Amino acid sequence: MPDNQPSQKTEQPLLTHLMELRDRLLKAVLVVLLIALGLFAFANDLYNFLASPLLAHLPEGGTMIATEVAAPFLTPIKLVLVTAVFIAMPYLLYQLWGFIAPALYRQEKRLGLPLLLSSIILFYTGIAFAYFVVFPLVFGFFTAAAPEGVAVMTDISKYLDFVLKLFFAFGLAFEIPIATVLLIWTGLSTAESLAAKRPYVIVGAFVIGMMLTPPDIFSQTLLAIPMWFLFEMGLIASRVLLKPESVKPEQDTDSSST
Repeated sequence: MPDNQPSQKTEQPLLTHLMELRDRLLKAVLVVLLIALGLFAFANDLYNFLASPLLAHLPEGGTMIATEVAAPFLTPIKLVLVTAVFIAMPYLLYQLWGFIAPALYRQEKRLGLPLLLSSIILFYTGIAFAYFVVFPLVFGFFTAAAPEGVAVMTDISKYLDFVLKLFFAFGLAFEIPIATVLLIWTGLSTAESLAAKRPYVIVGAFVIGMMLTPPDIFSQTLLAIPMWFLFEMGLIASRVLLKPESVKPEQDTDSSST
């Protein structure tokens, strides 16, 4: 019995964390499924709303097509599941925050919670920017560039994959201010150092835009320019939120020693 007591003491915290992680994951999955069930009846309406930027630019009489037998049923269902995850994102991040918050210091909590809320807002802003700004421009360009005699008829599953990729790309790109603040907050870099690397950041924004968007310079530019703008926003936010208070005590001790 005495030999077993130390192992139980060391394993108990790990088991407790694993059980808490399991409970939070089950809650997250349950919320996503409940939202998906509520949206199931509106699956076709959701797809029509998602496809409206393309349908608005199709030639007269142009329609979307389904090249696979089960695509008319499975594609809207896939959209419902993805939409449920997007809607549940604040709750999912709340569960993540509840799991990691006990391990953070008070100062880290004070900065971490605003960053978490800002990341949610920025993610949704990126998706809205893609839908209301990028999609009309991109689809208008694609349909207008079609050669004469070519009927533009997009497959519904291919279209869903295309727009989800853009949603993810723009939602992720709009997190750049958060990433910039975290780099400076953790001490991996400074605002002055990042500002000096601005030319490389601009080039990197276009490279990332090339990797995350479809292979056309139009959508790449529409992603790269907001990324550059968001990088500048991150620098401004870091200068406002992160004051070098931790440097002052070190300077005072050095001056007192001399």
